[in-house]
Amino acid sequence: MFVNRKLGELNIKIVYYGPALGGKTTNLEYIHASVDPKLRGELVSLKTQEDRTLFFDFLQLGMGQIKGLMPKFNLYTVPGQVIYASTRKLVLEGADGVVFVADSQAERLDENIDLFASLTAYLTRAGYSLTDFPLVLQCNKQDLPNVYSPQTLSEHLCGDGVPCLGAVASEGTGVFATLKAAINSVVSRI
Repeated sequence: MFVNRKLGELNIKIVYYGPALGGKTTNLEYIHASVDPKLRGELVSLKTQEDRTLFFDFLQLGMGQIKGLMPKFNLYTVPGQVIYASTRKLVLEGADGVVFVADSQAERLDENIDLFASLTAYLTRAGYSLTDFPLVLQCNKQDLPNVYSPQTLSEHLCGDGVPCLGAVASEGTGVFATLKAAINSVVSRI
């Protein structure tokens, strides 16, 4: 979190984290397309030739006031591919909250577990635990066959205490509910 008193702004960073092709970028694209252009910045996305996120996606939203300051929510995604582990750490630096976007397909469970473990390790090194850091679990792709329920994924990944929502990001289902849960979690911590 960064406070710019001169401009009266409170900059809050929320990172969408999870396995490759899990729906992180799709969440930001849906938010960008749905939010009034007066309330958002441009969506900046760096992609590979295969149309996969290489470094990060970035979207800035502004809304309401918190204690007289105008909050600017800076939304980032991280690449899910294993070879970009160091990039994920860089993007997580200074994060005020995280949305873990799990791919609900049963065959992706191990990838979800591995990425969640890397997130937990990062948070631990940064001095946080899952109980004191704003974290939301989004169980994406609930419209596909052979998926785990949000409750089952939550049990495998983070247990009780972490808000868990089902989603179909490509259709917008659960996208704003997830964002709202993340914002509420971060703001209540502030």
